[in-house]
Amino acid sequence: MSPDAREEILPGTLDMLILKTLAARHELHGFGIAEAIETGSGDVLRVEEGSLYPALQRLLIKGWLRGEWGKTAENRRARYYRLTAAGRKQLEAEVASYRRVSLAIERILSPA
Repeated sequence: MSPDAREEILPGTLDMLILKTLAARHELHGFGIAEAIETGSGDVLRVEEGSLYPALQRLLIKGWLRGEWGKTAENRRARYYRLTAAGRKQLEAEVASYRRVSLAIERILSPA
């Protein structure tokens, strides 16, 4: 899929996607998180830097992530993020809520 055909992430789902990505991958830096979401979506979703880093900061403040500075494989300084126990609980709640809403929307979109 061409980069121009990528979709913006639906409002309210970026936090859930970040938490889910870190639950599956254990620890990543910001660019790695964005790349994992894009790749995991089959290159449909695009994570903008202007949305990603404020979201990561918000998740750190809420205690759902922990961040530690380290070096990338290219020897660049980067902050690595890891899910906390509180983040795992929040992920479960957000996934359950998303599934409820998604099913409700599907009921409306599907022919009777």
